Amino acid sequence: MSRLDLKLAARYLRGRRSSRMVSLITLIATGGVTVGVMALIVVTGVMNGLQTELREKILVASPHLRILTYGRGLRLDDWRGVERRVLENPEVVAAAPFVLSQGLIQAGADYAEGVMVLGIEPDTGTRSVTSLPQHFLSGDLTFATDQPDVDGGIVIGRRAAMRLTAFPGDRVTLLSPAGSKFNAALGAYVPKWWIFEVVGSFETGMYEYDNSYVVMSRQAAQRFAGLDTAVSGIEVRLKNAWEAQRVGAELETELGYPYRAVDWQSLNGSLFQALQLEKLAMGTILLLIVVVAAFNIVSTLTMLVRDKTREIGILRAMGMPVQTIRRVFILQGVVIGVVGTGLGTILGLALGRLVDQGKIIDLNPAIYFIDHLPVRVDPVDLVVIVVASIAVATAATLYPARQAAILDPVDAIRYE
Repeated sequence: MSRLDLKLAARYLRGRRSSRMVSLITLIATGGVTVGVMALIVVTGVMNGLQTELREKILVASPHLRILTYGRGLRLDDWRGVERRVLENPEVVAAAPFVLSQGLIQAGADYAEGVMVLGIEPDTGTRSVTSLPQHFLSGDLTFATDQPDVDGGIVIGRRAAMRLTAFPGDRVTLLSPAGSKFNAALGAYVPKWWIFEVVGSFETGMYEYDNSYVVMSRQAAQRFAGLDTAVSGIEVRLKNAWEAQRVGAELETELGYPYRAVDWQSLNGSLFQALQLEKLAMGTILLLIVVVAAFNIVSTLTMLVRDKTREIGILRAMGMPVQTIRRVFILQGVVIGVVGTGLGTILGLALGRLVDQGKIIDLNPAIYFIDHLPVRVDPVDLVVIVVASIAVATAATLYPARQAAILDPVDAIRYE
């Protein structure tokens, strides 16, 4: 590509007074590319942000893997031996027993609701399986209480605490289905009830955990769930969360029946698949904006060829090669694509940063699990968008460039 090609392309893009309509259409085509690229960057960033935020929120209180059993419900008796064997796997960073059950919590005499009761180990150091302890607003994993007539201390999610008006120092009643006894006078089973002191609260940012989880020590949860010395399963943290399915399959093979491994991706697979499909669909739809801009480029260059027919004929008569004419018009489309893509990239990144850091779009956490719209721009997606946009803009120049190149110089000069 020579300097002559660049000078001619720049001159044709600028136009002249008699070609203001062509220049306006050029600006419209550039703006179309800009809007399309900006929309693509923001929307794909939103989809990536939703996936990232949901993954981080889910993994706050959910481990990478859970070792459970078949046919026994949530009950694992020989958990110490299983934990020891799990820790022998080189991909495993930490493992700990857990208890997960359900109960009915009541604060005061008028209001009660169902909650998930989670019992965990009092380790907040390097062996911690989840990051839940880092989200405690008050209290710690000792669950210490100085009230002698209670069954222990609990830490409750912030949303549940606000709704129940149960704050540190208050007492709550937890009803457990385990240990229910038949009351002949009532003719029904009466659940066992426990008195706990609220010793802290936590906030993960995920609605499900903050709204319906109660955390206590593993020993207290064992008594509450009627498991005696058994636990619900083993929680496992891995070096790489994305290897959970593979490592889970390895652990199932090593442990054998009746043990099974459930990874975090399988538990939430439908949610992430829906987000991935939505990202693909939205990206495809918004790419049509760039395609529309490409049609504008075709019309712009076609009008430019008609406007410059006499000049093209003179240049061809002076001996300018067909390849040079073709390159001049292709270069104009490339310039439109590059300028539009560059502006769209800058505006898309700026808008995405504003939406993410400014938290200007609120979401209902009861529906979307998070309280604002996050934006995370993936460098790979950004490169794909930029390359695709420039490629579409370049492809749009091929037809008008060919029409300009095949003009007969005699006819062009005679009829113009």
